[in-house]
Amino acid sequence: MTSLRETLDMLPGDSAQKGLWVFAYGSLLWRPNFDHTEIRDATLRGYHRGLCIYSHQYRGTPEVPGLVFGLDRGGLCRGRILRVAPKDIEDVVSNLYEREMITRVYLPRMVNVTTNEGSRQAFTFIADRSHYQYAGKLSDDETVRLIMQGCGKGGPCLEYVENTVEHLQAIGIRDGYLEKLLSLTDGQHPEFRGDC
Repeated sequence: MTSLRETLDMLPGDSAQKGLWVFAYGSLLWRPNFDHTEIRDATLRGYHRGLCIYSHQYRGTPEVPGLVFGLDRGGLCRGRILRVAPKDIEDVVSNLYEREMITRVYLPRMVNVTTNEGSRQAFTFIADRSHYQYAGKLSDDETVRLIMQGCGKGGPCLEYVENTVEHLQAIGIRDGYLEKLLSLTDGQHPEFRGDC
């Protein structure tokens, strides 16, 4: 388990002068909740965006889980990097840690991404496959069932997936798998048994 102090210590030594890039692939695309000075399209190789985490807080409960995104091994993930000014780095990383590490289902990491301006190091969180909330690859039917039932303090899981797909499309990223999952929810009515 990586502590906040260890997370801050893993940041590049030159970030105090140059700032820090944060890789956004899910809700950070549409709700970063932190100040940033620049945004660039970016691709992370070796990981893909997946609904691979059982949500017990934001989009579900322990009794009635939903699903949230994680970066899981294999493939690639197109998203964006957001530059944080040097003066804001500690506050932003601390807030991201608090937001993402409630149950320690993610591992904070520095990763290499490619952009139109070349390679950059970026801060992100990847899925911890050893964590009990790691769902891995589920069948389409099970994924849709969890999306439709999930609701937590962040709202409905369905809304979360819809927002992510909508914002990916707005920046020119098509995720065929997520679009397929949403098509399978058409005409269904969420059956919230959680916090909604």
